[in-house]
Amino acid sequence: MSNKGIAATLFAAEDLRVVDIELGELAPNMARVKFGAGGICGSDMHYFRHAKTGDFVVTSPLILGHEVAGEIIEIGRDVTGIAVGDRVAVNPSRWCGTCAYCHEGRPNLCENIYFMGSASKTPHMQGGFASVFDAVAAQCVKVPDDLPFQAAALAEPLAVCLHAVRRAGHVKGTSTIIFGSGPIGLLTLLALKHAGAESVTMVDVAAAPLKFAEELGADQIVDISAGEERLAEVAAATPFDIAFEISGTPAGLASAIRTVRRGGTVVQVGNLAGGAIPVPANAIMSKELDLIGTFRFGDEFFEAVELIVENKVDVLKLVTGEYKLADAPEAFRTALDRSRSVKVVLTA
Repeated sequence: MSNKGIAATLFAAEDLRVVDIELGELAPNMARVKFGAGGICGSDMHYFRHAKTGDFVVTSPLILGHEVAGEIIEIGRDVTGIAVGDRVAVNPSRWCGTCAYCHEGRPNLCENIYFMGSASKTPHMQGGFASVFDAVAAQCVKVPDDLPFQAAALAEPLAVCLHAVRRAGHVKGTSTIIFGSGPIGLLTLLALKHAGAESVTMVDVAAAPLKFAEELGADQIVDISAGEERLAEVAAATPFDIAFEISGTPAGLASAIRTVRRGGTVVQVGNLAGGAIPVPANAIMSKELDLIGTFRFGDEFFEAVELIVENKVDVLKLVTGEYKLADAPEAFRTALDRSRSVKVVLTA
């Protein structure tokens, strides 16, 4: 049973190092997980570039990574339901289960949540880009032995998208539009298709991810790198019932509000940089739009694992690069280049 290894640790903006780690004695309620694979997320890249994401600022060394899967190598004496040798997708959310939001069935809003690889709390909760890491049993969702760790690791971003689609309300038969065709945008495309949306249009400023979206089944793609004239034409021809803003840009949110039909819904998925931003509030009022926030996920994590295991959503289609954990800094630089990568995955 190993308690030593390496971890991709952020010390400051653009200062990601792979350092040696040594874990202490395993707590009675915890399981020790050997890293199998982990996906580099947009928030990981925000941390890497700026040492913060949204309002969460890195104030001490932080092991990144919250899209992870691995193998149980040790369990505490109080742990039940999992065993050494089990392969697991790891839910990065550690909910308290006792606050008002947990009782309300909205654990993603838990007042006392700890989230792997996040600077939302001080001290920070360390992430899963480590050879070995500890998790409570409730975070460990068993997967079949023949499921690649790379696929199991992507249950987390799929869960984010399933929650966003659920927040949108009834989507079957609707016309939808997504602003931002990065990994979360692409997985939202797959989640919408699974939920029965009639059509999905993808909007972006970069040609490469739009082409990828088309290959994944987008009904229409719109490149707005040279302006939004084409988008206006598309919106006039196809009234959109629901818009998902995933780009994390003020321009994306403004475009979503302008583009969705009167009486439609805008779901804010992207983490908008810069905090407070100007919003075309009059359009929200005059078009009587529903502007909905969505944050992480709840039980959708278990649904995501099930969909992946049953191959109802093929998350591996998004993977464009794999790097060893020891090469994490290079992997991050590749992930930042949208012209040649969609989803970069770290492996043991």
